[in-house]
Amino acid sequence: MDMEARAHSEHPEALRLWLRLLTCTQLVEKQVRTLLRERFDTTLPRFDLMAQLERAPDGLKMNELSRRMMVTGGNVTGITDQLVAEGLVERIDVEGDRRAYRVRLTAKGRKQFNEMARQHEDWIVEAFSGLTDRDMASLHKLLGKVKDRATGREEASA
Repeated sequence: MDMEARAHSEHPEALRLWLRLLTCTQLVEKQVRTLLRERFDTTLPRFDLMAQLERAPDGLKMNELSRRMMVTGGNVTGITDQLVAEGLVERIDVEGDRRAYRVRLTAKGRKQFNEMARQHEDWIVEAFSGLTDRDMASLHKLLGKVKDRATGREEASA
């Protein structure tokens, strides 16, 4: 049973919508996780870490990676150790701080990430292929309103 199946017609529409959003997110994420494993023998957390590093060519400190990924430092360390062992990322000392280092993609890691990212984009496009361009634009705008409300920006723009 998915999250949405828990809602009934007597529940507020907002709750039913929230559960539908969660269900859609979980279904798409499950499909992406499966495809990453089948096609690239990797995991979504590894893909996410590499995506963060791809956006920061000079690399990121571990605490910044952890903050961006919204996971604990221990999780980031474990994933980083695996990727270093595979030659996909490297650790670089931070000048002036012997305890800190930056992590960045290697050339091999950048090449592999770019291949995964192209496929990932295709999978997401396919997941939304049942919507028209107009549907997607409307949904994007409406979810933007929810985001603004949740982040408190709605009051600032009112």
